[in-house]
Amino acid sequence: MEEKLIKYPHPNGEITVLWRPERCIHSGICVKTLPEVYNPKARPWITPEPATTEELIDQIDHCPSKALQYELHKSD
Repeated sequence: MEEKLIKYPHPNGEITVLWRPERCIHSGICVKTLPEVYNPKARPWITPEPATTEELIDQIDHCPSKALQYELHKSD
């Protein structure tokens, strides 16, 4: 069975937040670090718009389970 992958593109076109729910260990680091982006009570629970690309990368790099990852997009 293929692992579920949910994508949350940032409107700036530079980055897409990737979430693999089966990997998530609910450490809460994402919510504590960027509560304006990650709100487990909201749907969708990830809204990347309030953060910069750099802020998202820094937070995602601290995800202990690697349930959160990202794709960077080249700007032309």
